[in-house]
Amino acid sequence: MNNIKKFLGIAWMALSPLIVFFLLTQAIDKINKASEATKANVTLQWVIILIVFTPICLGLLIFGFYALKGEYAHLPETSAEVDDYEAKPL
Repeated sequence: MNNIKKFLGIAWMALSPLIVFFLLTQAIDKINKASEATKANVTLQWVIILIVFTPICLGLLIFGFYALKGEYAHLPETSAEVDDYEAKPL
């Protein structure tokens, strides 16, 4: 199971910049194809989409990094196993 988590970590890390690239190319394409009357609305829509989804993709990249690093190798099964959080250096 830990190998699957590490593999999926690589997949999420690769997927994150691809999603941002896809969104940027779609935004450029749709804005260029919009008529002059609707160009401002289409631009505003795509700016909002990019503002919302870029941090989500950054979080996906970080989540994949931690999965690849093995931070999710052992998850607590009971509340007795949960300790106070101690920060570990990267």
